[in-house]
Amino acid sequence: MAIRQILVIQTAFIGDVILATGLLEKLHSKYPEAEIDFLVRKGNESLMNGHPFIRETIVWNKTGGKYRNLFKLIGKVRKTRYDLAVNVQRFANSGLITALSKAKLKIGFDKNPFSWAFDEKIPHEIGNGVHEVERNHDLIRKLTDSQYCKPKLYPSAQDFEAIKPWQGKPYICMAPASVWFTKQFPKEKWIELIKALAFQVNIFLLGAPLDKDLCNEIMEKSGHSNVQNLCGQLSLLQSTALMKDAEMNYVNDSAPMHLASAINAKTCAIFCSTIPEFGFGPLSDESHIVQVEEQLECRPCGLHGKKACPKGHFKCGFDISTKQLVSVLN
Repeated sequence: MAIRQILVIQTAFIGDVILATGLLEKLHSKYPEAEIDFLVRKGNESLMNGHPFIRETIVWNKTGGKYRNLFKLIGKVRKTRYDLAVNVQRFANSGLITALSKAKLKIGFDKNPFSWAFDEKIPHEIGNGVHEVERNHDLIRKLTDSQYCKPKLYPSAQDFEAIKPWQGKPYICMAPASVWFTKQFPKEKWIELIKALAFQVNIFLLGAPLDKDLCNEIMEKSGHSNVQNLCGQLSLLQSTALMKDAEMNYVNDSAPMHLASAINAKTCAIFCSTIPEFGFGPLSDESHIVQVEEQLECRPCGLHGKKACPKGHFKCGFDISTKQLVSVLN
């Protein structure tokens, strides 16, 4: 079957979209003449700005008439009549898009409620140490080969130009926030880490506008004169560009970790309640994973983070030592 038009669907969150970009790399290498569209939820489309392998980023707006917008989107997809639709998302709405897509070949994970309508259903197993990019690659393994591609983003020349004012001397990036409390290294521990970095290096705190207050508190209490709070000042791709040449990027098990992977930046990933064996760890050539050294019977407490520690002590965060984190710079 000739494959000239491809649709990749990933309507989950930022990190999931970044990890799915490995498929774009692999599909382009196999079908260099094919036109690839990428379907994402509204808010994630800016990640694909300037991506050389994407014809169109299709956006599903889940607010202001979620299902009206969904069926309008399905109509658009059906008109294109893709040769191949690859659904990386395991939830029902993306499965419905795939099932009704009129694509000649529809592939997705068997856990999707609409997988009965797919031409190929691929198993998806979490917890066996296989990385998510490998699980994603299983979707197209029969069409390509056994070698997966790492995720990759493409900050523009303008993105790199925008971050030049902060690159006058060596620097470290830190992304202290996370949507989930138990994925977030405690603010007190971020303050300890900054205080322990005695040498003169700039420290940039990265995050969304909502993270600004948290990072202001960390900055003020650290007493380090070279800390700057850049929350809300940079786009996702500008943050990615800044991370590229950092001496180290300290991140939670959250979206900034995947941004670092997508630019092959030095990474120290801090895992609190979750564990790397779930398959979402860093992928950069120089990657370090730091987690509590004690074997806690309550860890992991779930696949995703929680709003509060179920045991009330949050030892998986507080018992990570500053020495563990500083040692990755040696």
